[in-house]
Amino acid sequence: MLQSFTSNYEDESTEAGYQFTFQCDICADGYRSSFIESETYKKRKGLDGLARGAGALGGLFGGILGNVGYSLERGGDVLSERFDGMSPEWQKERENAFERASNEVKSHFHRCHGCHRWVCDSCYNEDEGLRTDCAPRQDVSVARARAEAMTRNIEEAAQNATVWQGVIESKTTVCPTCGKPAGNGRFCNNCGASLDLVVCPSCHAKNAQGVRFCGQCGARL
Repeated sequence: MLQSFTSNYEDESTEAGYQFTFQCDICADGYRSSFIESETYKKRKGLDGLARGAGALGGLFGGILGNVGYSLERGGDVLSERFDGMSPEWQKERENAFERASNEVKSHFHRCHGCHRWVCDSCYNEDEGLRTDCAPRQDVSVARARAEAMTRNIEEAAQNATVWQGVIESKTTVCPTCGKPAGNGRFCNNCGASLDLVVCPSCHAKNAQGVRFCGQCGARL
């Protein structure tokens, strides 16, 4: 079983060699170890090459040498079968490679004395010997608090600010003549009809163009 300074790692090894990525327990940033070629894989490649070479030699000369070539090819296949899959030799190499990779990458991480997690430089407060979640950096905390206070001040100022100084009044929004949006002026943008509100002769309330009775007193307009 592989033993590491941290359990937060990924095994990216293949049959051809070994490589591992170790990650920070907080931000998940990682460091990848150097690739280590498998000696087992190189030996297997050599045996495969020997078997193919012997087979080609027999096919070229035929006869007795052909039989010899077949025997060598078959012998190569038998020897190569020892390395099919992940052999014990490969597993042993992997354990040794993992130990080398751990030693190579460990210097990029720090162990928090409070929670005992392994973290990268960015997540470690070197002044306190703790990860930044356990002991935030003072300058970072001050900058965060200052930004939060500034945001609150801006929101408070925005609540008290006057951002519109127009006059709230009744307006005819749809032209009673053409039925299209009337615009913001006294006359329709589309047909030029007057958009002035109609004043009730009885109560003097203002009513939109086109209505037949006053909305306040019911008098005929």
